[in-house]
Amino acid sequence: MSLTSIPSLREQQHPLIRQLADCIEAVWHQHLDLSPYHLPAELGYVEGRLEGEKLTIENRCYQTPQFRKMHLELAKVGNMLDILHCVMFPRPEYDLPMFGCDLVGGRGQISAAIADLSPVHLDRTLPESYNSALSNLQPVNFSQPRELPEWGHIFSEFCIFIRPSSPEEETMFLGRVREFLEVHCQNAIAATPVSPEQTQQILAGQHNYCTKQQQNDKTRRVLEKAFGAEWAEHYMTTVLFDLPQ
Repeated sequence: MSLTSIPSLREQQHPLIRQLADCIEAVWHQHLDLSPYHLPAELGYVEGRLEGEKLTIENRCYQTPQFRKMHLELAKVGNMLDILHCVMFPRPEYDLPMFGCDLVGGRGQISAAIADLSPVHLDRTLPESYNSALSNLQPVNFSQPRELPEWGHIFSEFCIFIRPSSPEEETMFLGRVREFLEVHCQNAIAATPVSPEQTQQILAGQHNYCTKQQQNDKTRRVLEKAFGAEWAEHYMTTVLFDLPQ
């Protein structure tokens, strides 16, 4: 399946969203053995209305031997809001953190950019191979760091949450996400399955991550306004943050 054959929102979105979506898929294709992950047909591409504006959501999902689901969502609300959301859900038999990334923009400006490799261990530590690789990355400094939400303790010490203030900072953020993804994919390829006991602990950590992310009120409010509370709950728990079985 050619990526170019799929109609895409990204051409209409903020340049950083377009560049980041391209970057994420390029790194995935370079390092991982991808196959399609099938969402319910009616949830792959969704249209609705929000405050008189057209809301469009486009989802792309893949899976690999190491990742149960790799989800890239693009959304657009008229000219008011551009969104990129990405999460890589590892299979619980591998000791891998959760990669997550979000961009939110409107009227030509990115207001929020966040990326992290979030630990799933109960002591909230990353595997040593990640700690070592991430600690060795060049330091990056942004002029407008943002405050994490109340449930933000699920993120790692390497989490970046900023409002990019210039094209240079947008480029820095894009570069750091690419580095996160390179570290993640290389570690995933090298990973070997853990014991059943460790799998249960990882499963519990992934459950905690997804449950906390489902508390994101801003996302829920947008979906509820456009599609109703029942649909929003269904989408948040089956597409955005479905719990591994």
